Order: sequence, then C-alpha cells, then structure tokens
Amino acid sequence: MAEKIGILVGWEQSFPQAFLERCNKVPGVRAEIAKLGGTPERFESPYRVLIDRISQEVKHYRFYLKAAALGGAFVINDPFWWSADDKFFGYSLASQIGIATPRTVMLPQRDYIPAIVKERSLRNLEYPLNWEAIIDYVRFPAILKPADGGGWKDVSVVRSQEELLAAYNASGQNVMTLQEFIDFDDYVRCICVGKDRILPIQYDPRAIGPTGLRGCYVQHDSERWLPKALHDRVIEDAIKINKALGYDMNSIEFAIRDGVPYAIDFTNPAPDMHIEHLRERYFNIAVDWMVAFAVECSRGDRRTRDGYAWSRLVRPSVGKVRLGASS
Repeated sequence: MAEKIGILVGWEQSFPQAFLERCNKVPGVRAEIAKLGGTPERFESPYRVLIDRISQEVKHYRFYLKAAALGGAFVINDPFWWSADDKFFGYSLASQIGIATPRTVMLPQRDYIPAIVKERSLRNLEYPLNWEAIIDYVRFPAILKPADGGGWKDVSVVRSQEELLAAYNASGQNVMTLQEFIDFDDYVRCICVGKDRILPIQYDPRAIGPTGLRGCYVQHDSERWLPKALHDRVIEDAIKINKALGYDMNSIEFAIRDGVPYAIDFTNPAPDMHIEHLRERYFNIAVDWMVAFAVECSRGDRRTRDGYAWSRLVRPSVGKVRLGASS
C-alpha cells in the first residue's frame, strides 16, 4: 500500500501544486492536500508524513498536527518545537551555539490587556527601564521589531533616543526587540530542507520584488556566488541553526558585514517558496529537495514524537479511533 504524504496549505498555489505533481510520480507514494475534520483523542494519523505550510495562521491545524505526531506521523516542521519558539529565543539560541548575531535586547510590552492592573500585576517589571544602558549596548542605528513577528510588520529603523521612544510608545501590546542595525555589504537568504540541504540565494531586502512585496532574490547561474570560505561558513551556520531548532523546513537570512555573516532572521517554519519570488531555477531546486526529503521520511522509521521523553509512555497504535468507523 502506498505511503501517504499530506500537505497543509493556505493561499499559495505554485509550491503545493508542483510538490504534489512531482511526489506522485514516485512509486509507492501518494501525496495529497491533507483533509482534517473532527479528531478523536485516540488518534492514528492516516498520513505517514505531513508538511505544514499554514498552521501558523490556523490554530486548529496546529493542534491537529500535534495529535498527528502523537499518532505516528512525521511532521515537517515539528509542531511542538516551532510553536514554542520566538524570534528572540532564536537569537539567544544562535548566540549560544557560536553563530554571529546582532546585539539584541528584548523590551517589555508598552501596553497590556485591560485586565492587567499595572500597579499590581507588573510588580516583577523594572520601571522605568534603563534606556541609557540599553542604548549603550545596542547603539544606533537600530531596528525595533516584534519578538515574534515577521514580514517587516511593525518594524522601525531608529537613529536616536527620541525616535526609539516614539516607536516603542506606539508598539501597543507587542513584545519588542531592539537590535543592532547591520549595515551589510551583502545579504543571503538560504532555503533549507531537511536541516542540511541549504540553498543560499543572494537577496536584497530593501528592493521591491516582482509581485510588489519587499525583498527580491538575485539570480545567479551558479549556486556558489559567494567566496568559497564565506559560502562554506553560511552553509555550516545554517545547518547548525536548523539542527539546534529542529527545523526541517526553514529560511535563514544572513547580513554580511566585513566578511562576517550575521544571522538576522531564521525562525521561519513556513518559508516563502512561491515561484513568483524564487523564480524558476531556485523554485525547482526547493521543490525537488522537499519531494526527496518527504519521500525519504515516508519510507523511514522517523516519527516526530521520537525526540520527546513522553514518547516512551505512548503505546503502539492499537485500538485507536477513527470517526465514522467502529471503535
């Protein structure tokens, strides 16, 4: 019987369509858009592998993927890991494993939900903040951005204390990070599949791409357009980050200054893989890698739950319930 591979998708078209077409040419594999409904607590996943491109936007999918992992599926990306991390945690982790990162400080929220009585509920919070020490550490220019954000939403470049305080005071309930601005000589976005398949692409985050969005890939005839030593370090650092995060699908951005690649953005469990953005050559590489990795996982013994202590307590999938069938 064919091993089933399911993909969860949102509005994107090019990547899931190409993935399904190519995956279904592989003997012994059946790939499809995963269908999710009511999920009983004793659940055996009908999919050997699930590829998650949308659960960051749909809470039900995220909960389902945890149950599917418990029920024997290999989920790309691990829903226990990625839903627990945030951008600031990523910077802390990367700095601990020897990756060059910009100087970064996490800031308390500026505002809170109405139920928070600031005089009583925030007694653990230092107030006022020591802005002098924070600014002395990060220095200007700096980037103020949400600790769990993405897509350049609510991001400000600040060049003085006045600009910083104005942007911070307008940040609402976001937890913000203040980060050293890397005035880069070059910029790389790596498309990553399976932790160690790394495709570094020259990227201009300041340009407007072909679809009108911020950021544009630069096409090269060769995969190695950086000097070899720098190319090798980018690859090695990307692999280190993926292994530390447990990500099998990611995009990692490095801002290169004075020959040093600084990890800027690297917790992206559903990275941009649109053909309109990647263009055909890079898109085909990303799709082919994902097909190869998903098929490899479907034929192996890996389960998402294998890395967790509670997996030793989970009994084999006997007597599990499937709604609509006898239990």
